[in-house]
Amino acid sequence: MSWTETAYADPHAYLAHRAELILSLGPRLELGDALLDLACGDGGLSEHLPGIRYRGVDSSPEMVESARERGRDVVLGDLNGYEPTEPVAATTCFRAIYYAHDRAELFRRIAGFTAKKLVFDLNPRQYRVDDVRADLRAAGFERLELRPFFSPQRFSLPAFAASALQALERTPAASLLLHFRFSYVCAASRYR
Repeated sequence: MSWTETAYADPHAYLAHRAELILSLGPRLELGDALLDLACGDGGLSEHLPGIRYRGVDSSPEMVESARERGRDVVLGDLNGYEPTEPVAATTCFRAIYYAHDRAELFRRIAGFTAKKLVFDLNPRQYRVDDVRADLRAAGFERLELRPFFSPQRFSLPAFAASALQALERTPAASLLLHFRFSYVCAASRYR
């Protein structure tokens, strides 16, 4: 069993919803666009982004080996220093922003090699959205689109309940639930 299967109660539903938001928030990704997934674990997200050229980066040799055993393009590296050899359309970083030695510097570096957008998750009970927005602006990302993400990680829901939670993400009531649980998926981009 891989890390993805042990980290998520329903890996398919969780990662498919995350992938949907990666594709739809901020500037749209097109077939053939390159995506760099920092702190990717075993790269399970790659299977939910068909047509996107996926490359994952993780600092754990065990995660990289697990990913490679499954045919996923994942390399060894740390999110604080890794830079791709060529620019990418999008960079993602999930469940890992808190690993940044300096969040503003991480955003600045990512802005240097990311053409369309940076997509990441943000726990509003851990980080103030205004502080993160200021760091993104200083890095050159003028736009920030936020979407509540109500897919539970550690337990599986019946399909009707999962659909209801996803519908709730788009309502004003979502901000109330974020005071207690769940996170945002954020897409930072530049004006074009």
